[in-house]
Amino acid sequence: MDGTLTHDDLANRPAHIPETEWLLRVELAACYRIFDHLGWIELIYNHITARVPGPDVHFLINPFGLMYREVTASNLVKIDSSGNVIGKTAWGVNPAGFMIHSAIHTNVPNAHCVMHTHTTEGMAVACKEGGLDWNNFYSAQIYDQVAYHDFEGITVEEGEKERLVDSLGGKRLLILRNHGLLSWGETIPEALVRLWTLNRACQIQMAAEGLPGSSIPLSEEVRRQCARVSLQFDPQYGGGRDVFEALRRTVDAIDSSYGT
Repeated sequence: MDGTLTHDDLANRPAHIPETEWLLRVELAACYRIFDHLGWIELIYNHITARVPGPDVHFLINPFGLMYREVTASNLVKIDSSGNVIGKTAWGVNPAGFMIHSAIHTNVPNAHCVMHTHTTEGMAVACKEGGLDWNNFYSAQIYDQVAYHDFEGITVEEGEKERLVDSLGGKRLLILRNHGLLSWGETIPEALVRLWTLNRACQIQMAAEGLPGSSIPLSEEVRRQCARVSLQFDPQYGGGRDVFEALRRTVDAIDSSYGT
């Protein structure tokens, strides 16, 4: 958590949950509602996870069986790096989703938030042999910041964890070939704005490829300039906090029950 703490965020905190964990729970639950608002949903599937502060690799994940609009701070499930549930909950977790997130939380020290989506545009680009092109306003801003991981089937095999981390190679955006998109960040807002930019790039590419004629290529110099001067991910400029809070206000106006 690096945003402004409010009385409302703490109002419903159960006594047994530390304040720092509760604030993280509220922010993560808000993020699930933001995804729902953006349409980044796949029935009860896909996940956004956040690592709980402390020496142990414990992270919060959505209860398997709930829609994103049903996720709240209190029903998020805390698990360890092996998928064991920490504490009491009526819900289980999705093994296929846990595997990807566990690999990154466990092996990338600063990966405090991991997001994975199956948006139509993200999956469409993930299925293209050439992957993401760099010829639109949004893709140019993440030029040379996207890694790829080959599809190995449903992600339930323990051995894939190491290969997935190797594929990531230190980058914060990953296209899972034939599968979808992934981002990680040191904060929830950072991971969100990175993923939004990648997904938006995929939307524009998919639309452009549906039009007749060739796309106008951008030079290497222009691509690198865009990536260099785009400051939306930079912690010095908020690291996406302003975008996240604006979206949170939007979902608050619809339903703020995620904080319970």
